[in-house]
Amino acid sequence: MSLQAYKTAATRAESPRELEYRLFGQVTRALMHASTVPAEDIATRIDALDWNRRLWSTLATDCSDPDNALNNPLKAQIISISLFVNRHSSAVMRGEEDFEALIDINRMVMQGLAPGAEAA
Repeated sequence: MSLQAYKTAATRAESPRELEYRLFGQVTRALMHASTVPAEDIATRIDALDWNRRLWSTLATDCSDPDNALNNPLKAQIISISLFVNRHSSAVMRGEEDFEALIDINRMVMQGLAPGAEAA
């Protein structure tokens, strides 16, 4: 079985919640790595920040869809976090802020998405 076939099978076996957890994990690891590279390594920093921004932008766009089944306060919170992530990412690139707030936010979301968290 090829690697691509395995990836396709694994993706099909994941629930949306598991997929989101895995994606947040990958993005958060990229942010953590980017936080450790020298400020001159702009490409690594931009790539991680952009990936995180795109993730949150996608979530916000999904929350603005009238067919989204989440409750309105939760959708509003996700959109608000997306706006914060966008502003904070720009501040990180300007050297005014660090990565920690972005990493912390993603970790908190991952805790909520973690297997067993739904039952808690």
